[in-house]
Amino acid sequence: MEKELKLVGPFRQILPMSDMPLKGAIHDKQLPIIEHGGILIAGNEILGIADFDQLEQKWSGQATHVRIEGDQLAVPGFIDCHTHIAFAGNRANDFALRNAGSSYLEIAAAGGGIWSTVVHTRECREDELIDLTTQRADFLLRQGITTIEVKSGYGLHVEEELKILRAIQESNRRTAADLIPTCLAAHMLPRDFSGSAKDYLHQMAEVLFPKLKLEGLSNRIDAFIEATAFQGEEILPYLRKAKEMGFDLTIHADQFTTSGSQIAVELGAKSADHLEASTAVEIELIAHSDTVAVALPAASIGLGCGFTPARKLLDAGACLAIGSDWNPGSAPMGQLLTSASILATVEKLTNAELLAALTYRAAKALNLSDRGTLTKGMRADFSLFKTDNYQNITYYQGSLQPAAVWKDGVEVFSI
Repeated sequence: MEKELKLVGPFRQILPMSDMPLKGAIHDKQLPIIEHGGILIAGNEILGIADFDQLEQKWSGQATHVRIEGDQLAVPGFIDCHTHIAFAGNRANDFALRNAGSSYLEIAAAGGGIWSTVVHTRECREDELIDLTTQRADFLLRQGITTIEVKSGYGLHVEEELKILRAIQESNRRTAADLIPTCLAAHMLPRDFSGSAKDYLHQMAEVLFPKLKLEGLSNRIDAFIEATAFQGEEILPYLRKAKEMGFDLTIHADQFTTSGSQIAVELGAKSADHLEASTAVEIELIAHSDTVAVALPAASIGLGCGFTPARKLLDAGACLAIGSDWNPGSAPMGQLLTSASILATVEKLTNAELLAALTYRAAKALNLSDRGTLTKGMRADFSLFKTDNYQNITYYQGSLQPAAVWKDGVEVFSI
Protein backbone atom coordinates (compact mmCIF):
# COMPACT_ATOMS: atom_id res chain seq x y z
CA MET A 1 0.00 0.00 0.00
CA GLU A 2 1.34 3.42 -0.97
CA LYS A 3 2.11 5.63 2.00
CA GLU A 4 0.18 8.87 2.41
CA LEU A 5 2.34 11.93 1.85
CA LYS A 6 2.02 15.05 4.02
CA LEU A 7 3.89 18.33 3.83
CA VAL A 8 3.87 20.16 7.16
CA GLY A 9 4.98 23.79 7.25
CA PRO A 10 6.21 26.39 6.80
CA PHE A 11 8.05 26.60 10.12
CA ARG A 12 9.99 29.63 11.30
CA GLN A 13 12.65 27.17 12.45
CA ILE A 14 13.19 23.41 12.38
CA LEU A 15 15.79 21.84 14.67
CA PRO A 16 16.53 18.45 13.08
CA MET A 17 19.18 17.58 15.74
CA SER A 18 21.13 15.85 12.96
CA ASP A 19 24.88 15.54 12.34
CA MET A 20 25.72 16.30 15.94
CA PRO A 21 28.14 14.42 18.24
CA LEU A 22 26.84 11.50 20.25
CA LYS A 23 29.28 12.12 23.09
CA GLY A 24 30.85 15.10 24.80
CA ALA A 25 30.21 18.82 24.93
CA ILE A 26 28.23 20.62 22.21
CA HIS A 27 28.40 24.32 21.38
CA ASP A 28 25.20 26.05 20.28
CA LYS A 29 26.89 26.96 16.99
CA GLN A 30 26.86 23.22 16.20
CA LEU A 31 23.06 23.15 16.35
CA PRO A 32 21.65 22.94 12.80
CA ILE A 33 18.67 25.23 12.20
CA ILE A 34 16.51 25.19 9.07
CA GLU A 35 14.78 28.53 8.54
CA HIS A 36 11.40 28.60 6.75
CA GLY A 37 11.47 24.83 6.61
CA GLY A 38 9.03 22.05 5.90
CA ILE A 39 8.68 18.43 6.98
CA LEU A 40 7.72 15.88 4.33
CA ILE A 41 6.13 12.75 5.83
CA ALA A 42 5.47 9.39 4.19
CA GLY A 43 3.21 7.29 6.42
CA ASN A 44 4.82 7.29 9.85
CA GLU A 45 8.30 8.26 8.66
CA ILE A 46 10.09 11.40 7.63
CA LEU A 47 10.82 11.54 3.91
CA GLY A 48 12.67 14.83 3.99
CA ILE A 49 13.39 18.12 5.77
CA ALA A 50 14.24 21.13 3.64
CA ASP A 51 13.29 24.66 2.63
CA PHE A 52 9.50 24.75 2.54
CA ASP A 53 9.18 26.46 -0.84
CA GLN A 54 11.40 23.84 -2.46
CA LEU A 55 9.42 21.00 -0.96
CA GLU A 56 6.11 22.59 -1.94
CA GLN A 57 7.25 23.11 -5.52
CA LYS A 58 8.47 19.50 -5.84
CA TRP A 59 5.60 17.75 -4.07
CA SER A 60 2.63 19.95 -4.87
CA GLY A 61 -0.28 17.76 -5.97
CA GLN A 62 1.24 14.65 -4.40
CA ALA A 63 1.36 15.57 -0.73
CA THR A 64 -1.42 16.85 1.47
CA HIS A 65 -0.39 20.25 2.83
CA VAL A 66 -0.79 20.82 6.56
CA ARG A 67 -0.24 24.56 6.84
CA ILE A 68 1.44 26.02 9.91
CA GLU A 69 0.30 29.55 10.67
CA GLY A 70 2.39 32.19 12.39
CA ASP A 71 5.79 31.83 14.03
CA GLN A 72 6.22 28.22 15.05
CA LEU A 73 9.18 25.90 15.26
CA ALA A 74 9.54 22.11 15.21
CA VAL A 75 11.80 19.90 17.32
CA PRO A 76 12.04 16.10 17.52
CA GLY A 77 9.67 14.48 19.98
CA PHE A 78 11.30 14.43 23.39
CA ILE A 79 12.28 11.06 24.84
CA ASP A 80 11.90 10.54 28.59
CA CYS A 81 14.35 7.71 29.23
CA HIS A 82 13.61 7.18 32.94
CA THR A 83 10.18 7.17 34.62
CA HIS A 84 8.25 5.22 37.26
CA ILE A 85 4.73 6.27 36.22
CA ALA A 86 3.11 2.85 36.78
CA PHE A 87 2.26 3.31 40.45
CA ALA A 88 -0.61 3.88 42.85
CA GLY A 89 -0.80 5.98 45.98
CA ASN A 90 0.78 9.20 47.14
CA ARG A 91 3.85 10.09 49.19
CA ALA A 92 3.14 13.71 50.04
CA ASN A 93 3.80 12.85 53.69
CA ASP A 94 7.32 11.70 52.80
CA PHE A 95 7.95 15.02 51.09
CA ALA A 96 6.69 16.95 54.10
CA LEU A 97 8.85 14.88 56.47
CA ARG A 98 11.97 15.46 54.34
CA ASN A 99 11.34 19.19 54.30
CA ALA A 100 10.94 19.07 58.07
CA GLY A 101 14.35 17.47 58.45
CA SER A 102 13.84 13.69 58.35
CA SER A 103 16.29 11.68 56.29
CA TYR A 104 15.46 9.30 53.46
CA LEU A 105 16.48 6.34 55.65
CA GLU A 106 14.44 7.55 58.63
CA ILE A 107 11.32 7.90 56.47
CA ALA A 108 11.81 4.42 55.01
CA ALA A 109 12.26 2.92 58.49
CA ALA A 110 8.97 4.52 59.58
CA GLY A 111 7.04 2.80 56.78
CA GLY A 112 7.41 5.41 54.05
CA GLY A 113 9.65 5.36 51.01
CA ILE A 114 9.49 2.80 48.23
CA TRP A 115 7.73 0.21 50.40
CA SER A 116 4.80 2.56 50.93
CA THR A 117 4.27 2.75 47.17
CA VAL A 118 4.67 -1.04 46.86
CA VAL A 119 1.81 -1.53 49.31
CA HIS A 120 -0.48 0.88 47.44
CA THR A 121 0.41 -0.55 44.02
CA ARG A 122 -0.16 -4.12 45.13
CA GLU A 123 -3.61 -3.11 46.40
CA CYS A 124 -4.43 -1.44 43.08
CA ARG A 125 -6.39 -3.49 40.54
CA GLU A 126 -4.74 -3.94 37.16
CA ASP A 127 -7.45 -1.97 35.33
CA GLU A 128 -7.00 0.93 37.77
CA LEU A 129 -3.24 0.83 37.25
CA ILE A 130 -3.74 0.89 33.48
CA ASP A 131 -5.86 4.02 33.81
CA LEU A 132 -3.35 5.75 36.09
CA THR A 133 -0.40 4.91 33.83
CA THR A 134 -2.25 6.00 30.70
CA GLN A 135 -3.25 9.32 32.28
CA ARG A 136 0.35 10.06 33.25
CA ALA A 137 1.63 9.04 29.81
CA ASP A 138 -0.86 11.39 28.17
CA PHE A 139 0.25 14.17 30.53
CA LEU A 140 3.84 13.67 29.37
CA LEU A 141 2.73 13.45 25.74
CA ARG A 142 1.21 16.92 26.00
CA GLN A 143 4.69 18.12 27.03
CA GLY A 144 6.05 16.95 23.69
CA ILE A 145 7.36 13.63 25.02
CA THR A 146 6.55 11.01 22.39
CA THR A 147 8.59 8.11 23.82
CA ILE A 148 8.42 7.24 27.53
CA GLU A 149 10.40 4.60 29.39
CA VAL A 150 8.27 3.09 32.20
CA LYS A 151 9.64 0.93 35.01
CA SER A 152 7.98 -1.68 37.16
CA GLY A 153 9.50 -2.10 40.63
CA TYR A 154 6.51 -1.42 42.87
CA GLY A 155 5.42 -5.05 42.90
CA LEU A 156 8.52 -6.85 44.22
CA HIS A 157 6.81 -10.22 43.76
CA VAL A 158 6.64 -12.28 40.60
CA GLU A 159 2.90 -11.91 40.02
CA GLU A 160 2.82 -8.27 41.11
CA GLU A 161 5.71 -7.34 38.81
CA LEU A 162 3.89 -9.12 35.98
CA LYS A 163 0.72 -7.16 36.82
CA ILE A 164 2.57 -3.86 36.51
CA LEU A 165 4.29 -4.79 33.25
CA ARG A 166 1.02 -6.03 31.76
CA ALA A 167 -0.56 -2.72 32.78
CA ILE A 168 2.26 -0.85 31.02
CA GLN A 169 1.73 -3.01 27.94
CA GLU A 170 -1.99 -2.23 27.86
CA SER A 171 -1.37 1.47 28.55
CA ASN A 172 0.92 1.49 25.53
CA ARG A 173 -2.07 0.47 23.42
CA ARG A 174 -4.21 3.28 24.85
CA THR A 175 -1.84 6.23 24.58
CA ALA A 176 -0.39 7.74 21.42
CA ALA A 177 3.04 7.82 23.06
CA ASP A 178 5.39 4.84 22.82
CA LEU A 179 5.93 3.24 26.25
CA ILE A 180 9.20 1.35 26.68
CA PRO A 181 8.80 -1.14 29.57
CA THR A 182 11.65 -1.86 31.97
CA CYS A 183 11.61 -4.51 34.71
CA LEU A 184 12.86 -3.09 38.01
CA ALA A 185 12.11 -6.08 40.23
CA ALA A 186 15.49 -5.33 41.89
CA HIS A 187 14.21 -2.06 43.37
CA MET A 188 14.62 -3.15 47.00
CA LEU A 189 14.35 -6.30 49.08
CA PRO A 190 10.63 -6.57 49.89
CA ARG A 191 9.83 -6.49 53.58
CA ASP A 192 7.56 -9.51 53.33
CA PHE A 193 10.20 -11.76 51.72
CA SER A 194 11.49 -14.26 54.27
CA GLY A 195 14.79 -15.09 52.60
CA SER A 196 17.98 -13.17 51.86
CA ALA A 197 18.62 -10.65 49.11
CA LYS A 198 20.47 -13.42 47.23
CA ASP A 199 17.42 -15.69 47.51
CA TYR A 200 15.05 -12.97 46.28
CA LEU A 201 17.18 -12.05 43.28
CA HIS A 202 17.61 -15.73 42.37
CA GLN A 203 13.83 -16.19 42.42
CA MET A 204 13.26 -13.15 40.22
CA ALA A 205 15.91 -14.26 37.72
CA GLU A 206 14.77 -17.88 37.54
CA VAL A 207 11.00 -17.36 37.63
CA LEU A 208 10.27 -13.81 36.45
CA PHE A 209 12.81 -13.43 33.62
CA PRO A 210 11.45 -16.37 31.54
CA LYS A 211 7.90 -15.06 31.94
CA LEU A 212 8.99 -11.63 30.65
CA LYS A 213 10.41 -13.29 27.55
CA LEU A 214 7.40 -15.57 27.08
CA GLU A 215 4.87 -12.71 27.22
CA GLY A 216 7.07 -10.13 25.54
CA LEU A 217 6.61 -7.78 28.50
CA SER A 218 10.07 -6.23 28.64
CA ASN A 219 13.52 -6.46 27.09
CA ARG A 220 15.15 -4.26 29.73
CA ILE A 221 16.32 -5.08 33.26
CA ASP A 222 17.10 -2.37 35.83
CA ALA A 223 18.54 -2.62 39.35
CA PHE A 224 18.95 -0.15 42.20
CA ILE A 225 22.52 -0.47 43.48
CA GLU A 226 22.65 1.36 46.78
CA ALA A 227 22.99 0.83 50.53
CA THR A 228 19.19 0.86 50.90
CA ALA A 229 18.68 -1.57 48.01
CA PHE A 230 21.20 -4.08 46.62
CA GLN A 231 24.98 -4.23 46.85
CA GLY A 232 27.37 -5.09 44.08
CA GLU A 233 28.17 -8.68 45.07
CA GLU A 234 24.47 -9.42 45.59
CA ILE A 235 23.32 -8.01 42.27
CA LEU A 236 26.04 -9.24 39.89
CA PRO A 237 24.67 -12.79 39.34
CA TYR A 238 21.21 -11.32 38.71
CA LEU A 239 22.48 -8.85 36.13
CA ARG A 240 24.74 -11.41 34.46
CA LYS A 241 21.79 -13.78 34.14
CA ALA A 242 19.75 -10.99 32.54
CA LYS A 243 22.52 -10.26 30.07
CA GLU A 244 22.92 -13.95 29.22
CA MET A 245 19.20 -14.08 28.42
CA GLY A 246 19.50 -11.15 26.02
CA PHE A 247 18.05 -8.35 28.14
CA ASP A 248 19.41 -4.82 27.85
CA LEU A 249 20.68 -3.53 31.19
CA THR A 250 20.26 -0.16 32.86
CA ILE A 251 21.33 0.73 36.39
CA HIS A 252 20.20 3.09 39.15
CA ALA A 253 23.75 4.14 39.99
CA ASP A 254 25.65 6.49 42.31
CA GLN A 255 22.57 8.20 43.73
CA PHE A 256 23.82 8.38 47.31
CA THR A 257 27.03 6.32 47.18
CA THR A 258 29.27 5.12 44.37
CA SER A 259 29.80 1.59 42.91
CA GLY A 260 26.75 1.33 40.66
CA SER A 261 28.29 3.12 37.71
CA GLN A 262 31.33 0.84 37.76
CA ILE A 263 29.07 -2.21 37.53
CA ALA A 264 27.06 -0.54 34.76
CA VAL A 265 30.18 0.05 32.68
CA GLU A 266 31.67 -3.39 33.38
CA LEU A 267 28.48 -5.13 32.24
CA GLY A 268 27.93 -2.88 29.22
CA ALA A 269 24.69 -1.37 30.51
CA LYS A 270 22.91 0.95 28.10
CA SER A 271 22.73 3.62 30.78
CA ALA A 272 23.75 4.52 34.31
CA ASP A 273 21.07 6.75 35.85
CA HIS A 274 21.22 9.29 38.71
CA LEU A 275 24.99 9.72 39.28
CA GLU A 276 24.56 12.51 41.84
CA ALA A 277 27.32 10.99 43.98
CA SER A 278 29.72 10.31 41.11
CA THR A 279 33.30 11.48 41.63
CA ALA A 280 36.08 12.14 39.12
CA VAL A 281 36.80 8.39 39.03
CA GLU A 282 33.26 7.44 38.00
CA ILE A 283 33.00 10.36 35.57
CA GLU A 284 36.10 9.23 33.68
CA LEU A 285 34.91 5.62 33.72
CA ILE A 286 31.55 6.51 32.17
CA ALA A 287 33.04 8.99 29.70
CA HIS A 288 35.31 6.31 28.25
CA SER A 289 32.50 3.79 27.85
CA ASP A 290 29.42 3.35 25.66
CA THR A 291 27.14 3.65 28.70
CA VAL A 292 24.93 6.74 28.61
CA ALA A 293 24.94 8.96 31.71
CA VAL A 294 21.34 9.82 32.60
CA ALA A 295 20.78 12.84 34.84
CA LEU A 296 17.56 13.03 36.84
CA PRO A 297 17.36 16.61 38.11
CA ALA A 298 13.78 16.34 39.38
CA ALA A 299 15.01 13.82 41.96
CA SER A 300 17.62 16.31 43.15
CA ILE A 301 14.91 18.94 43.47
CA GLY A 302 12.55 16.55 45.24
CA LEU A 303 15.19 15.32 47.69
CA GLY A 304 16.92 18.66 48.14
CA CYS A 305 20.31 17.23 47.20
CA GLY A 306 23.06 17.99 44.71
CA PHE A 307 22.66 17.57 40.96
CA THR A 308 24.34 15.09 38.65
CA PRO A 309 27.74 16.57 37.61
CA ALA A 310 26.48 17.03 34.06
CA ARG A 311 29.04 19.63 33.02
CA LYS A 312 31.96 17.49 34.15
CA LEU A 313 30.49 14.42 32.45
CA LEU A 314 30.13 16.25 29.14
CA ASP A 315 33.56 17.83 29.33
CA ALA A 316 35.06 14.41 30.03
CA GLY A 317 33.41 13.09 26.86
CA ALA A 318 30.31 11.30 28.16
CA CYS A 319 26.99 10.93 26.39
CA LEU A 320 24.49 12.73 28.62
CA ALA A 321 20.72 12.20 28.58
CA ILE A 322 18.14 13.70 30.95
CA GLY A 323 15.04 11.94 32.30
CA SER A 324 12.15 13.10 34.46
CA ASP A 325 12.35 10.22 36.98
CA TRP A 326 8.64 10.84 37.57
CA ASN A 327 7.82 8.80 40.66
CA PRO A 328 5.67 9.31 43.77
CA GLY A 329 8.59 9.68 46.16
CA SER A 330 11.66 11.65 45.10
CA ALA A 331 10.45 13.19 41.81
CA PRO A 332 6.70 13.81 41.81
CA MET A 333 6.72 16.89 39.53
CA GLY A 334 6.50 15.03 36.19
CA GLN A 335 7.95 17.99 34.29
CA LEU A 336 10.86 16.95 32.08
CA LEU A 337 11.55 20.27 30.37
CA THR A 338 11.33 22.29 33.59
CA SER A 339 13.70 20.03 35.51
CA ALA A 340 16.10 19.82 32.54
CA SER A 341 16.14 23.60 32.21
CA ILE A 342 16.94 23.98 35.90
CA LEU A 343 19.79 21.47 35.53
CA ALA A 344 21.07 23.46 32.57
CA THR A 345 21.10 26.64 34.66
CA VAL A 346 22.93 25.02 37.57
CA GLU A 347 25.37 22.95 35.49
CA LYS A 348 25.85 25.49 32.66
CA LEU A 349 24.61 23.33 29.81
CA THR A 350 24.22 24.83 26.35
CA ASN A 351 20.84 24.74 24.62
CA ALA A 352 22.31 22.23 22.20
CA GLU A 353 23.42 19.95 25.03
CA LEU A 354 20.03 20.14 26.73
CA LEU A 355 18.07 19.41 23.55
CA ALA A 356 20.44 16.58 22.62
CA ALA A 357 19.90 15.09 26.08
CA LEU A 358 16.14 15.02 25.48
CA THR A 359 16.26 13.66 21.94
CA TYR A 360 18.90 11.56 20.18
CA ARG A 361 21.09 10.99 23.23
CA ALA A 362 18.05 9.85 25.22
CA ALA A 363 17.22 7.51 22.31
CA LYS A 364 20.67 5.94 22.70
CA ALA A 365 20.00 5.36 26.41
CA LEU A 366 16.99 3.27 25.36
CA ASN A 367 18.87 1.57 22.51
CA LEU A 368 16.47 3.09 19.96
CA SER A 369 17.83 4.03 16.53
CA ASP A 370 14.62 5.10 14.78
CA ARG A 371 13.91 8.38 16.61
CA GLY A 372 15.54 11.41 18.20
CA THR A 373 16.32 13.34 15.02
CA LEU A 374 14.23 14.75 12.19
CA THR A 375 15.97 13.04 9.29
CA LYS A 376 14.95 10.78 6.42
CA GLY A 377 13.76 7.35 7.56
CA MET A 378 13.22 8.34 11.18
CA ARG A 379 9.82 8.26 12.88
CA ALA A 380 7.78 11.38 12.26
CA ASP A 381 7.67 12.35 15.93
CA PHE A 382 7.91 16.08 16.56
CA SER A 383 6.48 18.95 18.57
CA LEU A 384 5.49 22.48 17.56
CA PHE A 385 6.24 25.47 19.76
CA LYS A 386 4.66 28.87 19.11
CA THR A 387 7.77 31.03 19.16
CA ASP A 388 10.18 32.64 16.71
CA ASN A 389 13.34 31.51 18.50
CA TYR A 390 14.24 28.02 19.71
CA GLN A 391 16.16 29.52 22.66
CA ASN A 392 12.82 30.37 24.25
CA ILE A 393 12.14 26.68 24.90
CA THR A 394 14.76 26.61 27.66
CA TYR A 395 14.57 30.31 28.48
CA TYR A 396 11.00 29.90 29.78
CA GLN A 397 12.05 26.79 31.74
CA GLY A 398 9.06 24.68 30.82
CA SER A 399 6.32 27.32 30.86
CA LEU A 400 6.42 27.39 27.04
CA GLN A 401 4.61 24.17 26.19
CA PRO A 402 3.99 22.58 22.77
CA ALA A 403 1.13 23.94 20.68
CA ALA A 404 0.89 20.58 18.93
CA VAL A 405 2.47 17.12 19.05
CA TRP A 406 2.86 14.71 16.13
CA LYS A 407 3.44 10.98 16.62
CA ASP A 408 4.18 8.61 13.75
CA GLY A 409 3.10 11.21 11.21
CA VAL A 410 -0.23 12.06 12.87
CA GLU A 411 -1.13 15.07 14.97
CA VAL A 412 -2.12 13.58 18.34
CA PHE A 413 -2.41 16.76 20.40
CA SER A 414 -2.99 20.45 19.74
CA ILE A 415 -4.24 23.50 21.60
